[in-house]
Amino acid sequence: EKFTEASVLCKESEKKALLEFKHSLQAMDSSGDDALFLWETEECCFWRGVECNILTGYVEILDFSLQSWVVAGTISPSLLKLHHLTSLNFNNNDFNGSLIPEVFGSLKKLKLLDLSNANFRGPIPSLLGNLSMLETLRLGGNGGHLSHLSRLKEVDLSFTNLSNANDWSQVISHLPLLQKLNLRDCDLPSISSSSLSLANSSTSLTYLDLSDNNLPSSAIYPWLFNVSSNLVSLNLSSNKLKGPIPEAFGNMKAIQELYLNDNLLVLAENQVRGDSGLNEIGKLPDFRVLDLGYNLLNEPISKSIGQLSNLHVLRLAGNFFDGDVISEAHLSNFTNLQVLDLSSTSLTLKFNTGWIPPFHLSQMMLCSCKLGPRFPDWLLANMDFRLGLEYLDISALGISDSLPYWFWDSLYGLRYLNMSFNQISGTFPNKSIHISHLDLSSNNFSGPLPHFSLDFGAIGRFGTINLSRNKFNGSVSPICNITNKVPLALLDLSNNQFSGVVPDCFHSFRSLTALNLGDSSFSGSLPSSLGSLTSLEMLSLHGNKFSGELPLYLQNCTELKFLDLSDNELSGEIPMWLGQRLSSLVFLSLQRNQFRGRIPHQLCELKYLQILDLSVNKISDSIPPCLKNFNSMAKKVSLDRRIFELHLFDQPYVRSLIDVRYVDEALITWKGTKQNYPQLGLLLAIDLSCNKLTGEIPEELISLQELVALNLSRNFFTGKILQKVGHLRQLEVLDLSRNKFSGNIPTSLSELTFLSILDLSYNDLSGKIPTSTQLQSFDPSSFSHNRGLCGPPVSPNCSMVEPPPGKPAVGGEKDSDDQFMKWFYICMGLGFVVGFWGFCSVVFFMRSWRHSYYRYLDSAKDWVYVSFVLLKARLVRRIKGLSTR
Repeated sequence: EKFTEASVLCKESEKKALLEFKHSLQAMDSSGDDALFLWETEECCFWRGVECNILTGYVEILDFSLQSWVVAGTISPSLLKLHHLTSLNFNNNDFNGSLIPEVFGSLKKLKLLDLSNANFRGPIPSLLGNLSMLETLRLGGNGGHLSHLSRLKEVDLSFTNLSNANDWSQVISHLPLLQKLNLRDCDLPSISSSSLSLANSSTSLTYLDLSDNNLPSSAIYPWLFNVSSNLVSLNLSSNKLKGPIPEAFGNMKAIQELYLNDNLLVLAENQVRGDSGLNEIGKLPDFRVLDLGYNLLNEPISKSIGQLSNLHVLRLAGNFFDGDVISEAHLSNFTNLQVLDLSSTSLTLKFNTGWIPPFHLSQMMLCSCKLGPRFPDWLLANMDFRLGLEYLDISALGISDSLPYWFWDSLYGLRYLNMSFNQISGTFPNKSIHISHLDLSSNNFSGPLPHFSLDFGAIGRFGTINLSRNKFNGSVSPICNITNKVPLALLDLSNNQFSGVVPDCFHSFRSLTALNLGDSSFSGSLPSSLGSLTSLEMLSLHGNKFSGELPLYLQNCTELKFLDLSDNELSGEIPMWLGQRLSSLVFLSLQRNQFRGRIPHQLCELKYLQILDLSVNKISDSIPPCLKNFNSMAKKVSLDRRIFELHLFDQPYVRSLIDVRYVDEALITWKGTKQNYPQLGLLLAIDLSCNKLTGEIPEELISLQELVALNLSRNFFTGKILQKVGHLRQLEVLDLSRNKFSGNIPTSLSELTFLSILDLSYNDLSGKIPTSTQLQSFDPSSFSHNRGLCGPPVSPNCSMVEPPPGKPAVGGEKDSDDQFMKWFYICMGLGFVVGFWGFCSVVFFMRSWRHSYYRYLDSAKDWVYVSFVLLKARLVRRIKGLSTR
């Protein structure tokens, strides 16, 4: 029992032991202050995290799991002086990967030891086997293996590497009192047949979580059905279970929660008809949760699913029921249903007008079902805030309708609303919108912004607002009036019709992680309060009219990973602090501005950079050789450093509800056109095109062997193309056009087997084009306007190009031939000039005509040249014939 003021005082010896223990720790609260500063007062039983016995005054509980502080440091042996300690909890702290202290194994009276998510590493000390009184052991997120502790009632080893624990099933069988077992994401090995024969049936186990272990059906089913007699909750999600859902699940008479999502399960024919063991489960009075999401279910859903009338949670998301229809008959018996998840199933939902659902949901997820074009009026019955609807996802339903008048009035109490990717029209009401997460992106909403109030308990402890790709207009100054009892983490107002100056009020949103104001008509300088966003990871302001130099205060945003300032009117030199202070950058685009000067060598410090786009500016000087320091482009890196998808929330539970991906595409110039590239994690690119860069390409660029796209076109580069360009094995795009490169095309270019876009046109290249299946497949325009190139695809072979001057076979032939060739080329040149200026305007302003014209010239030149060579040969033979007569 917890100590009270009426109780005896704590023991002096234990007080000294606690003070010794404190000296080896660092405990900080959310403000960075010492969380244990009150441990200096007289009465230790009132100290934070300490609980004493109400009668004896002995310390029995140390609990450092409070979310408002973090404990680090080392564990002092002075703990051993607390002889009556029964509970020790370090959950959610940070011991910096240190070994689990052996001192824990000497606390003989411990009943609870919780080290989960405390960043301990290494094996579990064998001394923990001495804790004969231990009932609850939680080591989730630390290293080690399961120990033989016979009195254990609860074990949590989630996120612990148990890949070498081949006897894990046997160990469990020797824990006769075990009730709860969590082995989530432990990399468990398969159960061998010999282990299975040694396993005893457990009558005490009620909660079992084996999710995220990639266990196949054959490895888990035989053991599972041997220990399942009293299971209440079973989680087998994210494994490799295949085939029909086993009938043996129907023998679990105590089961209440069954999670089988993220596997490869199908429905057998009898399960489709509704006469299977699943229906037997559904008849159990306490069966509440059925999760079959993200399997391979594709058969029509039988109306007999309504027999599962006691269900509180039904999740079928991520299966493919294309063309299948859900009607009122399927749902009419679900009077207890609280969570319905049919998202990403392609189900067609057909309900009669005026239908009133029999359930009152707290969560409804219907994303990507087929429900439109009318807005569903039956939602009104579930949106009464007194009934508890907190989470509503009706995105991508094919709705093309006006938002009904009652909608905003019924919104009160909703914490999450997603109506994105429809064609819903409407405006915000002239009142506050109370919500934590709002996503109206990709619709036809219009009008001014309302006042937002983030004053409900947010899922994930943060709020998000996404209004992108609509027709909202006017000023964005209402964002300054957002009241946020929960911190705002994401604000996306991009692709709307806003204008004017962005208000300077971002100091109110210090927790903002992602800010997107792209593709509007904002003007003026960047607001100085952006510098207060020290948690910002994504900033996109592209497609506006911002002007001036890059402000110094942006260097305070040291967490930035994604910075897109393209398509503005920014000017000045690229600042050195961009590379020095924003060292976490993965994506940097300053494209289409008015930056001048050289590329600062400090930019080379961005070792995580995946995409660098400085194109269409006025940058001069040469490419700094230190670009070889872009480690992400030089060698393979772990995918977690890539931009695949930067998620706003890291907690697995929160991401299962709110998966906010704020960077998974960007507008870049890719393969010749400006487009959204959908998988940034796969793209490693440098674009320096359309500048005033000079000099040669530095040899060091060859170090970037993971580079996928390189565009240096429309500059003033000279010298030869890098001879080892073929070492850039991953290149898919190479554009060196419209420079002053000379010499031969390197033969190593033929080794680039992934190359799909190549442009070497408008240079001074010469010689034979290297032979390879890849290079010869490109259009001749990729090599055009290089005076000396020959061979396919420019010409059939190099022998058809004019041979170098040699000794004439007959004395008088050289002069006559030279005179003939001289006038021939003069005439050709005059004809080309006249034709060029005649079509000049059309060629310059119509791209398709331009390419057609160049192809025509190439083919015409070849035809004329071949005709001339044949004519010349006939003339020579005729002259020889006349001379021999």
